[in-house]
Amino acid sequence: MHPDRAYADGPRAAAGDAGVAQAPSAPAEGDGGGSPEAGTHPDRAYAGDQHAAPAAGRPEAGRHAAPAAGRPETDPLRKAPAPGHAPGVDDAHRREQPPAPGPVPGHPNHRPDAPTPAHGDRPLAHSADGKGPAPQRPEPRGGLLMGRPFGVPVYVAPSWFLVAALITWVFGGQLERVLPELGAARYLVSLFFAVAFYASVLVHELAHTVAALRFKLPVRRIQLQFFGGVSEIEKEAETPGREFVLAFVGPLLSLVLAGAFFAAAQTVEPGTVPGVLLAGLMISNLIVAAFNLLPGLPLDGGRMLRAVVWKITGKPMAGTVAAAWVGRALAVSVLIGLPLLTQSGALGTEAADNVGMDTVLDALLAAILAAIIWTGAGNSLRMARLREHLPELRARALTRRAVPVETDTPLSEALRRANAAGARALVVVDADGQPLSLVREAAIVGVPEHRRPWVAVSGLAQDLTDGMRVSAELSGEELLDALRATPATEYLVVEETGEIYGVLSAADVERAFVKAMARPS
Repeated sequence: MHPDRAYADGPRAAAGDAGVAQAPSAPAEGDGGGSPEAGTHPDRAYAGDQHAAPAAGRPEAGRHAAPAAGRPETDPLRKAPAPGHAPGVDDAHRREQPPAPGPVPGHPNHRPDAPTPAHGDRPLAHSADGKGPAPQRPEPRGGLLMGRPFGVPVYVAPSWFLVAALITWVFGGQLERVLPELGAARYLVSLFFAVAFYASVLVHELAHTVAALRFKLPVRRIQLQFFGGVSEIEKEAETPGREFVLAFVGPLLSLVLAGAFFAAAQTVEPGTVPGVLLAGLMISNLIVAAFNLLPGLPLDGGRMLRAVVWKITGKPMAGTVAAAWVGRALAVSVLIGLPLLTQSGALGTEAADNVGMDTVLDALLAAILAAIIWTGAGNSLRMARLREHLPELRARALTRRAVPVETDTPLSEALRRANAAGARALVVVDADGQPLSLVREAAIVGVPEHRRPWVAVSGLAQDLTDGMRVSAELSGEELLDALRATPATEYLVVEETGEIYGVLSAADVERAFVKAMARPS
């Protein structure tokens, strides 16, 4: 992020900007022997297996957080079958078997090229079609809420108060030389300047926000912070032309404000408080516009350069790479050049031959700005790679096979059925086969093996909400948006017709996400 502009590139969570955690632990190798009632580690339920795709495949059941790293390796739903089932059948073998007869969903971690079970093999989720209205995403917090222009929340981060105090102190010192008659009142004038300057920054960010909304790009929030403002735009522009306009409107508005302050300054006496304030606001807005037009990410000029390269090459990733490396070169230039220019007097200050406090402060400011630009450029590269790989995340490919069980089914019996069917998730249904809840992995872990025959699955399940039903057709950013909207560890995956396809685990999505990000672009 740069001082006055940043985009929220992609899920937060995910991504993150942006959601699904980006650094989950690598899944453990699973083994296949044993019955669901023998040899199960009390601290482990259906663990994900990245290497041997789960039997008939779907994600693991669980709760509001993906399974933590470092869990034991054994899995009650992945042990050797109950009596009558051939021992030693692991997930890799089960994946090749056809779906078990009866109301069992198709293979969970089934691949796109693998045949899916017929609809008749799965029970219907009569109350959901997998679409429906998307639940409202929790609103991001970012400090003190100041208002909602155009429906977008504007927050003032706690760091703003620090920079406001710094501006008040520095500008107050300048006022002491220009308007010595003000006395201590100069700090009130300086505080007004700090607030007016950040109001100008807000106008800069609102320009980006209005352009984004005009292009139907969602904006999460605007945040005013230490080095300026951030407009968190959740999606990329669809064309290089829109990307260019979206980036350019911010500096353009800053130039317009500088012109307006210049015009207003002509109507007042130069040596008065209004004259000094208007001149300071004019200069500060010119600096904001000029700085943001520098052609390197994450600055607005970098976005404009990215749009130009994207237009020429037809590849948004090529534009991102070019603008990001220019941004890194710019960071090095700021780190070295800004202190040299200041010390030489090229920026209008007196040249200094010795190293004093001002020189140290200039070097510190240059280091902070360089670090912001360098980090922002690197983040832009990472987010571009993320977007490039997002389409690889498909709900249908990541979903695991699930076994429907009625509410009063003992946990031991449910695990036996799941193992026999080669499934790794449990869906609690009513007498008509309609899904009611998903059995939580964390709850299974907490039940000792000797108690499982006397514990009903209904007591270990999490009730399904609309947000926990996702369409099997979701993929990429749409899939991550759906998961972020309703945080959980398992989701019921349904077909367009409402049939149960299986259960999707957030942990599986995380692993697939990290695996995709690890591949070179």
